[in-house]
Amino acid sequence: MYVDHLQLADFRSYAAVDIALDHGVTTFVGANGQGKTNLVEAVEYLSTLSSHRVSTDLPLVRAGAERAIVRAGVRAGIEDQRRLLLELEITPGKANRARLNKSPVSRPREIAGVLRTVVFAPEDLAIIKGDPSERRRFLDELLVARWPRLAGVRADYDRVLRQRNTLLKSLAGRARGGRKPGPEAESTLEVWDSHLARNGAELLAARLSTLTDLMPQVSKSYADIAPTNNDATAEYKASADLTGATEAEALNEALLTAIRDRRSDELQRGVSLVGPHRDDIVLSLGSLPAKGYASHGESWSYALACKLGSFQLLQDDGIQPVLVLDDVFAELDTMRRERLARGVIGAEQVLVTAAVGADVPAELAGTRFAVAGGEVTRD
Repeated sequence: MYVDHLQLADFRSYAAVDIALDHGVTTFVGANGQGKTNLVEAVEYLSTLSSHRVSTDLPLVRAGAERAIVRAGVRAGIEDQRRLLLELEITPGKANRARLNKSPVSRPREIAGVLRTVVFAPEDLAIIKGDPSERRRFLDELLVARWPRLAGVRADYDRVLRQRNTLLKSLAGRARGGRKPGPEAESTLEVWDSHLARNGAELLAARLSTLTDLMPQVSKSYADIAPTNNDATAEYKASADLTGATEAEALNEALLTAIRDRRSDELQRGVSLVGPHRDDIVLSLGSLPAKGYASHGESWSYALACKLGSFQLLQDDGIQPVLVLDDVFAELDTMRRERLARGVIGAEQVLVTAAVGADVPAELAGTRFAVAGGEVTRD
């Protein structure tokens, strides 16, 4: 899978961009602030409907413009030249619109997963050093890349969680006064319990399966990158007792049990305390958790290994994702740069950004574009 054409209109710093791409390695070289990351961010957004840099759409639209357009031609593979045209119209404050082969689709979510990407950027250091939400997001993005339909499960879970939290917040004052919810409120809460557990169980099952499949790849990638202290492991820490539960049905029962056990606490605090939104993934090097104990270099290598492991896992699933390396080589020493280059050279398409072209190893020589002053020109 690879992108053979990218067009942008009023996206980030660009009034207009129109560039032809090819499989193999493409590097965008430019000083900081010139817009090279904006190009690969657009590819990522078409793939996942989200950005690794911002949580809202507003910064994606060029200042003074009402909307942005991102359009890309996607080839099925080097040996499979079937082509799809993806397009997104991004309008802050309104529903975005998507087209597939120039035909509108009812929801943008319908094109999510047509293009698969794995993105590694400086912000991914938060997978190791950041809050649990960063590790949950990393794992959820991977499972959606494996099974795009789970984007809908995630959205449904988030919707149910918001509704349930609204109800709990409305009941919190009564609970603090020592009064129990009335029969009607209790019945409504049980309905939301059921929805939360059902969607949560499906999300949990996918997380547990993906983490089990992922970690051998991460461990190997870390050992290939880091010469010492390279025993990388992970443990899923759930907010419910999942002992013996791996399938969705058993996980559903485990979540319902935990929800009932925490009922009084949730009513007192007015928030949902059980579910995938409260879980964490403990990443360790040797016998110690990476967060708080790993050095900066170890943390950076671990984050990179997580993304390389994701890339390899998708390949094992029969998926050839576009690999994006956004400004990562400047953070690596020569040895790690070379090891990284050897690990990704087999990808169908690698998109690299770099402030200094010399930072990119010779093994990744390919097409280069110079990015400066809002212009992207083939070098």
